[in-house]
Amino acid sequence: MALDPIQPLAGQAALVTGGGGGIGRAIALAFAGAGADIAIADIVPERCDEAAARVRELGRRAVACPTDVTDTDQIRAAIEAADAAFGRLDILVNNAGGVSRRTFSEQSERSWRKHIDLNLVSMLAATSAAIPIMVRGGSGGAIINVTSIEAARAAPGYAVYAACKAGMNNFTRTMALELADDGIRVNAIAPDFTTTPGLRGNVTGPVDESKWIQPTPEQENGIARRIPLGRPGLAEECGQAALFLASPASSYVTGIVLPVDGGSWASSGWVRDRQGKWVLSEI
Repeated sequence: MALDPIQPLAGQAALVTGGGGGIGRAIALAFAGAGADIAIADIVPERCDEAAARVRELGRRAVACPTDVTDTDQIRAAIEAADAAFGRLDILVNNAGGVSRRTFSEQSERSWRKHIDLNLVSMLAATSAAIPIMVRGGSGGAIINVTSIEAARAAPGYAVYAACKAGMNNFTRTMALELADDGIRVNAIAPDFTTTPGLRGNVTGPVDESKWIQPTPEQENGIARRIPLGRPGLAEECGQAALFLASPASSYVTGIVLPVDGGSWASSGWVRDRQGKWVLSEI
């Protein structure tokens, strides 16, 4: 398969949930830069519009689809809007999600059901709606799920979220088998600590980096000691990893969960002490 190194996604169309900010926005722009037309599904209308405008600046078509992914009817409507605008759907990125920290015993049923709808059910609904369009196209496709390294380790304070992400991992592998005959590859990326608007307190409204809460030197030092590469991840780095999984460069890759975490999963509890030496636990 010939690979265009400049625009490996030329002629393709993608939909990104949670595509208006953070990792989703970075993925959408990486795909647009690689030649794809993009549908942006995000709960914040201003973010939908801004991300779509950025896609158009890159010379690609864009559709802004304000979408609450906890409403499966809205998810299906966004998929239909992408199909209507582009006449195809080659790539689906299930990126939308979120979490609030509390122990499970303190979490109400309403809260854990909301976490499940947001992080797990939204992926099921979008995938279900996208598969028939990809199959109809007859040229395969790529589905990329944005999970977390919390799916593979204990996560005190994030029990339901981590369980949802673990479900995403298994769904990724299972769909890779079920959809292989249709040429649809299914993979996931698993970020850890990544700088995003939400992480910096910019939860609602347009993305505005000038208003982001900045970490203290002590917090930065703690992050550097925990992450082997010594810094938080960038949303753009997740975008490049997703681009690899969407492009012909990964044409023989399906069913994987790719950590994009600076080595956090590999460290598995090892941290740097204050002298910079790796220790299993710090006293």
